[in-house]
Amino acid sequence: MRLSTKSRYGLRALFDIAYNNDSQPAQVHEISRRQEISPRYLEQIFQNLKKSGILKSKRGPQGGYTLARRPDQITLLEIIKATEQDALMVECAGEAKKKKRRKNECPFEGNCVAQTVWKEASDLLDGLFSSLTLETLCQRGSAMGVAKESFSRQHADR
Repeated sequence: MRLSTKSRYGLRALFDIAYNNDSQPAQVHEISRRQEISPRYLEQIFQNLKKSGILKSKRGPQGGYTLARRPDQITLLEIIKATEQDALMVECAGEAKKKKRRKNECPFEGNCVAQTVWKEASDLLDGLFSSLTLETLCQRGSAMGVAKESFSRQHADR
């Protein structure tokens, strides 16, 4: 499975919010600076994350982005599904549509040993990604010694 930059950057940005902001709104320019991601691209990614109920936003001088739920309630699988059109390893690993054929459906659909391997691998990855949360990443970041920028320090610098 190859994840797009939307998933990779989205995950990094959500980790940043969970790790650095103590439930306070995070502004795009702060996340952009810390994660070295274009603010414009972050805004695009955040639109999908808002639609999926992972992020909330608030306008105004004290505004920014906050997680819609606690970090231990947001799985990596949710983030990937919110940012990717399709998170399958290969197209044929998805659920076959009974009435409508997919655009590039394999002629061996439903009669292919390799398809069973791709489906199993996709299921294993889904299991892994659904077992990991933003809280898991925060714990790992702390254990790795990732520098944490406190909320009060961010706003004192202004």
